[in-house]
Amino acid sequence: MEKELITQYLNQCRTLKGLNAKTLKAYRIDLNQYARFMADADLMDRQRIIQYLSLLHEKYKPKTAKRKIASLKAFYHYLVYEEIIAFHPFTKIDTHFKEPLLLPRTIDLSDLSRLLGCVYQSHNTRDIAILEMLVTTGLRVSEIAKIKTSELGEDTLRIHGKGNKERIIFLEDTHLKSALVAYYHEYQTYIERSDYFFINRSHNPISEQSIRLMVKKYARNAGIDKNITPHMFRHTFATMLLEEDVDIRYIQHILGHSSIVTTQIYTHVVNEKQKKIMREKNPRKHIMTKNDNEYA
Repeated sequence: MEKELITQYLNQCRTLKGLNAKTLKAYRIDLNQYARFMADADLMDRQRIIQYLSLLHEKYKPKTAKRKIASLKAFYHYLVYEEIIAFHPFTKIDTHFKEPLLLPRTIDLSDLSRLLGCVYQSHNTRDIAILEMLVTTGLRVSEIAKIKTSELGEDTLRIHGKGNKERIIFLEDTHLKSALVAYYHEYQTYIERSDYFFINRSHNPISEQSIRLMVKKYARNAGIDKNITPHMFRHTFATMLLEEDVDIRYIQHILGHSSIVTTQIYTHVVNEKQKKIMREKNPRKHIMTKNDNEYA
């Protein structure tokens, strides 16, 4: 398998599709791994391709294997489009497999309250603003780290999410707005020197990892003995909106999901909570009859 084809494909992904550096890096890793496996084989060798897919399923978790297969499919689609190969080999290969249903992990309201209380006690306006952003918007940590000052309005935020898809988030929560104003006023001079809104001590854009470590620090300081991650705020945000009977299509737009199927995973979380309520909080537990003794 010629590595030149991979280079050509990645160049097209960058120039024509506008994929970001993180996505391109993942594609490069996936395709180079595939190239090493197919080094002595023809690109269209069906049995060899099937062997590689089996290897992915054995070596990686279902979600990772699925992503790597998607990278290969996109690459072969490019080869067909450029008439380098005659047909897409995956059209005759079954790539579907059953994935275990892993429900999104959410944060208990009591833990959220303790976490927010802890960050407010720190009087660190930047950290307060980031935590409020996580709680009130459901944004991805990557989206928060990349917020540019020019994209932040008085009541709106323009987000470039996955696949560089743009969406508008309305900033209506008073706690969030107050936190953003306080942070901006304190660091206005340094923020205006940077393209990015959230900056670190060196006045450079804050990294995703810094936000993860920040969340971990405040969770520990708040006495929360659970592993709290920034993405759990997103899960919690979506789940709580569903519990408030918000239409799932609105939630899909706010979260920036390209498919509503992705958003529907949160309905499973709500259903599990409903089951627990019906099991543990059912009013019938407080109603006793003579027959109850017979069936006890």
